[in-house]
Amino acid sequence: MIKSTPPTQASQASHDFDLRAQVENLERRFVALRDQVRQSQRLASLGTAAAMLAHESNNLMTPVGGYAKYALEHDDVEMMKKALGMTLRQTATLSAMANRILGLAIDEAQSFESVAVRECAEEAVACLCRDLTKDGIALTLEIDADLKVWAEPKQLVQVLFNLLINARQATGGRSGRITISARETDDDRVAIEVRDTGCGIPPDQLDAVFEPFFTTKKDARANGRPGVGLGLAICRDIIEEHRGRITVASELGKGATFTITLPSSG
Repeated sequence: MIKSTPPTQASQASHDFDLRAQVENLERRFVALRDQVRQSQRLASLGTAAAMLAHESNNLMTPVGGYAKYALEHDDVEMMKKALGMTLRQTATLSAMANRILGLAIDEAQSFESVAVRECAEEAVACLCRDLTKDGIALTLEIDADLKVWAEPKQLVQVLFNLLINARQATGGRSGRITISARETDDDRVAIEVRDTGCGIPPDQLDAVFEPFFTTKKDARANGRPGVGLGLAICRDIIEEHRGRITVASELGKGATFTITLPSSG
């Protein structure tokens, strides 16, 4: 019978070193993959915002063309001045919209700081590039201007933007209301709520909405594409990295409320 030779101290140390190196390599690959997935989600958000921008650009430039055509046909100097003034205003609006959309796609190093919640909410709304009243949706911000959290501002905007997109889609083209509110809690944190009066989420799906690749939009197509179920999962990861939490409550047919809690910096 052949007896196995016990490993020497040196060979055991070499084995442990190799194992640690493999674990570290896997960790690096996981972080890189996570960053790629997040970038893909940002690009998906970019596609949604770009579709809205394309629609709004048509609305913005149609009156410009009408004014210019009338002024040229009637040789009306005053009308030409009005047309030029409107052109400047509308192109400035389009440029601001385009810059916001590009901001969603840029991958920058994280920098946590004291962030005004209302400013992030307003930026998320602006990234929609769409007046929601045109969709029959009333939007309300109930956030004190001085309320601040400790966060990476761009990532907080991304989370709020994704929640706004979901809330808009939940209305299903019917009239409704979206409310973004924020308040201080008793444990030195801030609770941010995004509420909608849309279709709601079935009770048996509530526990799964933050799981990767779970989606309630398999049949409903947004901008020609079904949902892939990464938006809320990434939102949860981002909020947890901020030492926060995101939860959802919903009543079918009456809407949903997503609640984010983050450390206060006020």
